Amino acid sequence: MARGKSGGGRAMRFTRLRLANWRNFADVDVALQGRVFLIGPNAAGKSNLLDSIRFLHDLVAVGGGFEEAIQRRGGVSKLRCLAARRDPEVMISVTVGANEGAPEWRYELAFNQEKRSPPLIRREMVWKDKAELLKRPNEDDKLDAARLQQTHIEQINVNKEFRPLADFFKSVRYSHLVPQLLRESDRTIVRSQDPFGSDFLERVAGTPDRTRTARLKRINEALKVAVPQLKELEFYRDEDKGTPHLRGKYAHWRPRGAWQTEEQFSDGTLRLLGLLWVVLDAAGPLLLEEPELSLHPEVVRHLPSMFARMQRRTGRQVLVSSHSADLLHDEGIGLDEVLVLKPETEGTRVAVASDFEQVRALVEGGLPLADALLPQTRPPRAEQLSLFGD
Repeated sequence: MARGKSGGGRAMRFTRLRLANWRNFADVDVALQGRVFLIGPNAAGKSNLLDSIRFLHDLVAVGGGFEEAIQRRGGVSKLRCLAARRDPEVMISVTVGANEGAPEWRYELAFNQEKRSPPLIRREMVWKDKAELLKRPNEDDKLDAARLQQTHIEQINVNKEFRPLADFFKSVRYSHLVPQLLRESDRTIVRSQDPFGSDFLERVAGTPDRTRTARLKRINEALKVAVPQLKELEFYRDEDKGTPHLRGKYAHWRPRGAWQTEEQFSDGTLRLLGLLWVVLDAAGPLLLEEPELSLHPEVVRHLPSMFARMQRRTGRQVLVSSHSADLLHDEGIGLDEVLVLKPETEGTRVAVASDFEQVRALVEGGLPLADALLPQTRPPRAEQLSLFGD
């Protein structure tokens, strides 16, 4: 059951996230809506919160698995919250449900690592509705502790009862396109399904012709709003090397305009192009890091409504980290869709915006959401930065 669908064909999404001793977070327990905006100061942990969901993807992805997912993050010692003193166990728990109904699945994984030993699972549990499908360690694990170096969710020979959940984790997509990697894809190490875009052109090339043409046509129409000079957008292959490229025809002093390849596209054009492409993907939850980068404020203001339209069409969940007041100026964003990250002495606290009584009162009084919320995340002495250089 790929593409984030449940048995009835309904879109599935994360409905709750719990973390214990995960990087910035000593203790997190928050409900997640279909559209989630993460705001907070620099280094509060917005990327780390998104990465906890990426971790679930990496558990079940091809070439992934428990040990690999931890190694990619520098080991358990780098994952464990610095505030974790009494209980060194790292834990992630998620509830997954369909948009129309009550939660259907719950998955919990706790792990630890002793010095010079591989990471070991301390607890792995799966529930469907209220029925417990998996509880580890089990008797076999106790007889052979090496089994605790792998999760059951990643093993196709034992996850049959909860494979829809594994497929859902696999459907998670993270995107944070780096324009320079796309421009210089022939000079960089290309990673498969690279969220930073080194293989973006190869993914475009690997899309069936009709689908690719239809997507680029839709993207072209959208790009014209942000880049008025862009008249045409098309895919082609280099005749000599056979490498894939995108090129656009721009309005120009020449009567027929001028063609430019992705190497000449601006950062904003490339980032928006990559964002529009991934939005059209038929996949599961979409994780986006600061999609406002390099984009005009007027374009940024309309991104939340674009995500809302995507959800109405597909039911696909989207989680977005941002510092942008323009992004939060969309009047359709609800207080329950915004998570506020506030660093404290014992790790970062995560709260739904509706939990702040003052914020609720200001919004109910007519103040824009961005003006009510962003002061909650402002560094206390930001004005001191202006003194640098004296």
